[in-house]
Amino acid sequence: MSHVPGKYIIGLTGNIATGKSVVRRMLEHLGAYTIDADALSHRAIAKGAPGYQPVIKEFGRWLVDKEGEIDRSKLGRLVFSDSEALSQLEDIVHPLVRQATGMLIQRAHQKVIVIEAIKLLESDLRLLCDTIWVTDSTQEIQVERLTRKRGLTRDEAYQRIMSQSAQQEKIAAANVVIRNGGSYEDLWKQVTTNWKKLSPTGDTIPVVQRIATGKLEIQRGRPRDSKSIAELLNRLSNGRHAMTAEDVMAGFGDKAYMLLRRGGRLVGVAGWQVENLVARTTDVYLDEDLDPQQGLEGLIGEVERASRDLQCEASLIFLPEDIGAHTEIWAKLGYDRRTPETLGVQAWQDAAFESMPVNGGPLYFKQLRQDRVLRPI
Repeated sequence: MSHVPGKYIIGLTGNIATGKSVVRRMLEHLGAYTIDADALSHRAIAKGAPGYQPVIKEFGRWLVDKEGEIDRSKLGRLVFSDSEALSQLEDIVHPLVRQATGMLIQRAHQKVIVIEAIKLLESDLRLLCDTIWVTDSTQEIQVERLTRKRGLTRDEAYQRIMSQSAQQEKIAAANVVIRNGGSYEDLWKQVTTNWKKLSPTGDTIPVVQRIATGKLEIQRGRPRDSKSIAELLNRLSNGRHAMTAEDVMAGFGDKAYMLLRRGGRLVGVAGWQVENLVARTTDVYLDEDLDPQQGLEGLIGEVERASRDLQCEASLIFLPEDIGAHTEIWAKLGYDRRTPETLGVQAWQDAAFESMPVNGGPLYFKQLRQDRVLRPI
């Protein structure tokens, strides 16, 4: 019997850089509602959130940056080198994350929920879970990922790894172990195989959704579409992309793709991801002979629908200059052209800075919902 009536909850954990977030996104592609509890912990200590003042009171105002936010890198260096400080921080943050997680679960209409948390087994979140999935990788792969993706030195990477509970303890508690040491294709196969074993409600959750828009058809992309997506991006990006099918397959670990077809031919694509309740669309391309208003209304409308389905608060869209120049279309869709600094909410600003393309381009913003998590509980 489920711990939450009407829901089946997967607890997803594993030590740092073992691939938890990639597996969570794959489960999201398959139809689950997913919660990144570690991202919620960041929100819990943002300025104006309920954990902000308690953290400053416990550790001091030296942690506050010039914008008035808690500098998470300073806080991280402190708590990862002092187990007592880490415990004090968790005593502040964990109850807030548990409350926010419960709120998101109750609001979700999906029947399968995934909670990703590095301290899942050590917290009350474990009590919500019907099954435990653990991602596993070698320590050398963990170090490589931390140095390449987060810019840590090898010593800093080892410090982060060694500050956590033993990976073997997590594996011993697991119902499912996902080995993340090979290709994305192998990882996807493991995830989908275990997903098919679930069927906790007897329902079939659709992976693909189609909506007729005149002569256009909008389809949720899947890994098997990788080759055609790569060909389209290479054709429409004017040299900004040089993608292979393998690159796109790996991209499914970070984002989802909405595909636009006309007469069976792929004529448009939007690539986006949902992180920390913010939708970030970073790839929007349309055939030159396509009516841009019809194409954008179809693609962005479906990205928004999928994002609202995941309880997103805001939509950020990063555009190439030619598509960003259609200001009247974007205004009709409810988007304002912004800079990251003008977004107001720290989580939205962080998302904008993290996703801003290196070569620039306009940023468009739309708030999708008024009620926000952790403001304040």
